[in-house]
Amino acid sequence: MNLVLYSNKIDEYLKHDDVIDYNNKAIIKLADTLFKNSSNEFDFIKTAYEFVRDNISHSADINEDIITCTASEVLKAGHGICFAKSHLLAALLRCKSIPVGFCYQKLILDDEIAPILIYHGLNGVYIKDYNKWIRLDARGNKIGVNAQFSIETEQLAFIIRPKMGEADSFIVYPDPDIKILEKLRKNKTRAELWNDLPNELEYNK
Repeated sequence: MNLVLYSNKIDEYLKHDDVIDYNNKAIIKLADTLFKNSSNEFDFIKTAYEFVRDNISHSADINEDIITCTASEVLKAGHGICFAKSHLLAALLRCKSIPVGFCYQKLILDDEIAPILIYHGLNGVYIKDYNKWIRLDARGNKIGVNAQFSIETEQLAFIIRPKMGEADSFIVYPDPDIKILEKLRKNKTRAELWNDLPNELEYNK
């Protein structure tokens, strides 16, 4: 499985902005700490990924109603939904000049109580030691979800079920999708957002 870059300009996968705000002091401090505690760049990528996956809660898992969006908001609050957590992971890695982008999957929200198709966000990360891009899902593990850092055999949070309308995408985008950012900014609470989750991407237009 080969990932496809949306942009051939590598600098696009290193930039900071108001969402991937890795010039924030708290993000710089955390990136520095994680980097110092890692043996090399490869180990830092794994460490940063596992930090976001395990130490930043998924908002739904802890029944948190506050919405976070920017990387610094996610770090300060200690939680975020999948998109928000992917923003934080991107910021931590880009802070150390590691190219990172954003990937999306279309999934059923809940087979039993909410059988609707919505988008799920994760990251595409460049691994210099292997000269390849891989996908990492920092959503956060729980019963039925077991995402892991892996180079050869991808292990994401969810298995795609095409017969149920779910769809995968192997494109790595340099920026979070505009429509997803609009949803995160427009809705005031996660309860509101859960009734207005993104089911289309601006990138697909």
